[in-house]
Amino acid sequence: MTKSIDIKEAYTQAGQGHLFMFWDELSEDEQNSFLEQLSKLSNPSKFISEVSQAIQFSANNSKSRKLSPLPASCYTSNLDVDSKTSLHWTEFGFEQLKQNKVGIILMAGGQGTRLGSSAPKGCYDVGLPSHKSLFQIQAERIVRLKQLTESKFGLASGSVSVPLYVMTSGPTRVATETFFSEHGYFGLDKADVTFFNQGVLPAVSLDGKKLLLDSKNSIVESPDGNGGLYKALADNKIIEDFKRRGIEHIHMYCVDNILVKVGDPEFIGYSALRNCDVATKVVRKRDANESVGLVVLNEATNSPCVVEYSEISKDLSEMTEADGKLRFRAANIVNHYYNVDFLNKMVPQWILSRKDLPYHIAKKKIGVLDTVSGKFVKPTEPNGIKMEQFIFDVFPGVSLDKFGCLEVERNDEFSPLKNGPDVANDSPISCKSNFLKRSTAWVVANGGILETEDSLVEVSPLTSYGGEGLKNLVAGKTFKNGDIL
Repeated sequence: MTKSIDIKEAYTQAGQGHLFMFWDELSEDEQNSFLEQLSKLSNPSKFISEVSQAIQFSANNSKSRKLSPLPASCYTSNLDVDSKTSLHWTEFGFEQLKQNKVGIILMAGGQGTRLGSSAPKGCYDVGLPSHKSLFQIQAERIVRLKQLTESKFGLASGSVSVPLYVMTSGPTRVATETFFSEHGYFGLDKADVTFFNQGVLPAVSLDGKKLLLDSKNSIVESPDGNGGLYKALADNKIIEDFKRRGIEHIHMYCVDNILVKVGDPEFIGYSALRNCDVATKVVRKRDANESVGLVVLNEATNSPCVVEYSEISKDLSEMTEADGKLRFRAANIVNHYYNVDFLNKMVPQWILSRKDLPYHIAKKKIGVLDTVSGKFVKPTEPNGIKMEQFIFDVFPGVSLDKFGCLEVERNDEFSPLKNGPDVANDSPISCKSNFLKRSTAWVVANGGILETEDSLVEVSPLTSYGGEGLKNLVAGKTFKNGDIL
């Protein structure tokens, strides 16, 4: 009873007394479940204050910042680097893999709602000849990476471990685990696959003052954004598991990128040799009008940051260098490296003080329980705010000498699944096409012959990680459209 009074009092003092309008109608079990949900927010007054700050932050967000491209000291383009340097990075990355020092974080909290599916996005089949899902493609790339490492150093099969940590959300957790289990973890060792949930945050009214009811005994909650990774690592003791396993380097990526080089030895080597705390891959912005965030330097703080396309002026977007390249061209693809010691040191600080991880707001159409009628309402216009944190908001807390930015070839490494099948770009259509074009280029480069000019061949991740090992399989052979290698 005391707990009930304390929680209700805390929320009432925070201006949230409306949440208890239906309290007397609830059964004891419903009351207890409601209190359990509300207790997860330890200080509702503080949260409402932080929401107000987030709204103000969004309204004033940084259009006045003085920005410049990252300095050459922490920015490298793999499009221009010499092969000797690239090989050096790759060899060092393989050394870390050989010593079982590399772990993978897969960000997989999203559902495929825009794809017409309620399943986790990683389960989606973009229409490849093999009909492999995103999860299968990425897991098999890890299997192949382990095989390459063992072969390179003459190690016994199974001696290299590359643990996979899959961050899910409430709506995707069970379905994701079930999908992996039903498919035998796609060849990965079950003991090397860990699932953990990102957190949730309450949704609020457009003015930021009122929490929204989902039912008479629950409030509306939504995933806390990709920036919720850091709190989730702590809450689920994932960093402790890194240390227990001897993992020193983490590659983190998002499930929707069908071309991702999971655990890329070159990226691991580049980041580790530079002694980076954090590093990120970027691709070259297509044109001045592409709607992408950019990795840049905030001159006021002399720190790296990401500026959203809506926050940068038209003049800066269109500014070019002497060689004609866009001055601001480092497009953020949410593909990062983390040093585990850095995470171990910094994550607790980020959790205790959100000054480096501000809340961001997203105005949404949110189904709510109307407190007047007591009926559930689905709005046609945005009626509330979902709160989230962004993973790149830690960048300003990393000194330039500990930050790395590696530009990679878009056609080789980045093709995200964002839109439904009726859209040409960043959709199942483009993902399928880009995956097959890359595979076909590998086949042709190794002496394969295409039956027709437009024939497209699928190369399984189990056959080749990045185009290696194909010569004896394809040289002089003819491939027709839809063949699988």
